[in-house]
Amino acid sequence: MSLLLSKLSSRKAHALRHLTTRFFSTSFRNGDVEITNFCGWSFATEKKEMGTIGSSNGWVATLKDGVVCLQDDLNPNASDTNPKRISLPPLVTLPRCQTQIVTNLAMSSSSPEDEDCVVAVKFLGPQLSFCRPARGNSEWTNVRIADSSFFNSHVMYSERDEMFSMPSSEGNYIGSWDIGEHIHNRKVLKLRYRNLPKLVQKEWELLDSCFRSEHLVESRFTGETFLVKWYTKRNSDNNNGKMRTERFFVFNTDEEGNAVYTRDIGDLCIQLSKAETFCLPARFIDGYDNYINFLGTDHLGSGSVANTLTDNYDYAFSSSGTPPYWIPRKKKID
Repeated sequence: MSLLLSKLSSRKAHALRHLTTRFFSTSFRNGDVEITNFCGWSFATEKKEMGTIGSSNGWVATLKDGVVCLQDDLNPNASDTNPKRISLPPLVTLPRCQTQIVTNLAMSSSSPEDEDCVVAVKFLGPQLSFCRPARGNSEWTNVRIADSSFFNSHVMYSERDEMFSMPSSEGNYIGSWDIGEHIHNRKVLKLRYRNLPKLVQKEWELLDSCFRSEHLVESRFTGETFLVKWYTKRNSDNNNGKMRTERFFVFNTDEEGNAVYTRDIGDLCIQLSKAETFCLPARFIDGYDNYINFLGTDHLGSGSVANTLTDNYDYAFSSSGTPPYWIPRKKKID
């Protein structure tokens, strides 16, 4: 058991292999965003000069001259002719921290215009910053994380717990921050892995050669929280040097710290990308039940949670664009 856990810590099936450009359609919005429809899924890329640092609930965040700006470019319900732009207060960098490189951001509600909405920005390194955009004279509340295992973690918001949470880089702990008066007091939950996957030695060796990242995602329809371990590797089969997704494992976590490996998430579909990971019933996005769709910087694909195997498709995202983001609701593209 301990050996398996240490290794974990360190179908659109055949269709994806044979896709051509006829499966893609694109449209533009205000010249800033390219929206692409891929086999019923929709994702977007933005111009690199915009300084995009992340996306949550359809709102894109950019960072320029120390100021984070939120804009509703990926919100399917937003106006195409009158997009909203909300500038947050200037960032304050804590000692021995940096605020130029961002891991991701998350929001506690669907719009930063909601009075109680909190925006969390996780920077690479120790700093985690919170802001309430809709409140007058809002300022950043900055937290310095001492534990280095959280330095490159991705933050998410849990409606169930009313906290911002992130997994440690080894996936052994979940750190959570209350958005109320105890925001500086981190809650740490140690995970106990159950029902671990059974793999042969060759499969473990493949995983050992991969880059691994951990992502927390909450289903707001079922109240479940999943921890996804995403394994990617540089493609050595050809000379393009692109990444490919080799495997992912999904664990259903609870408030007691149990992380149970699962091959069945019901009718849900998880969307992984540089944006905040989200989880919806598959019917909302014309997807497949019990599936994960993923977007990397130079590849995309999907896989069934039932067998953890994936199909990858190399897609040459525009060199002038940023890494892509899933759109949180399906939007019809003319």
